[in-house]
Amino acid sequence: MEEYTALVGVISMTMGVSWASGINLYAAMLMLGVAGVTGNVDLPPGLEVLENPLVIGAAGLMYVTEFFADKIPGVDSTWDALHTFIRIPAGAMLAMGAVGEVGTAVELSAAILGGGMSATSHATKAGTRLAINTSPEPFSNWGMSISEDVAVFAGLWAALNHPWIFIGLMILFIALAIWLVPKIWRGIKFIFRKIGQLLGMVDKDTPADPAMAYAGAVSDADFSKPRIESSGGGSQSVTDEIARLKKLLDDGAISQEEFDTLKQRVIDGG
Repeated sequence: MEEYTALVGVISMTMGVSWASGINLYAAMLMLGVAGVTGNVDLPPGLEVLENPLVIGAAGLMYVTEFFADKIPGVDSTWDALHTFIRIPAGAMLAMGAVGEVGTAVELSAAILGGGMSATSHATKAGTRLAINTSPEPFSNWGMSISEDVAVFAGLWAALNHPWIFIGLMILFIALAIWLVPKIWRGIKFIFRKIGQLLGMVDKDTPADPAMAYAGAVSDADFSKPRIESSGGGSQSVTDEIARLKKLLDDGAISQEEFDTLKQRVIDGG
């Protein structure tokens, strides 16, 4: 029974540190390091390096930096794009360290699962935040950022002290992430586009214009289909055009604001 309980604890810690890393890596490292050095948590050998004062100091400094960067709309999404290269590998490494020295195969498996969990939480956060950034007021952005920090600290506390509760919540999170993916796909594509721009693989964004965004979305997603001609042989009817715009909105290719603007243009005749 003790071995079973220990196994559940290891799984909870492994998934906990990787999940938290995908949301706020520095908060996770800081909490684990402080908890370990104060004796509140016995970290496995693979994570004892987090107790080093230098590591705690670096994690604390970066946490403060992210705390402010994460509150600025636009900056937070760019920060998330850059941290795609940091959070996911770090989550895999922390997960590997969390299982302890139990063999190469187990450590590699933990790294794979941990990387996947970090990628899931990172993509969910980044896509959700980009959707929230469409709101003109900053309070929703601030509220979500603070909620994420609280979730990281509370989630790690649950993973360390109440493994079964955390595992149950983790299952709910995975289900929520699966449900959210189609809704935040536009945000996820933005992150990959930013990464492509940083690597020089994608051209820089053109000035934001709903008409241009619509044209790009149409060429990729919808207008590759043959156009429907009206009975008079003229151009596409207003009803069909609005239906196409609605489909793009539902697919996440354009925002609600862009939909409203373009719909009005169609109604006005161009």
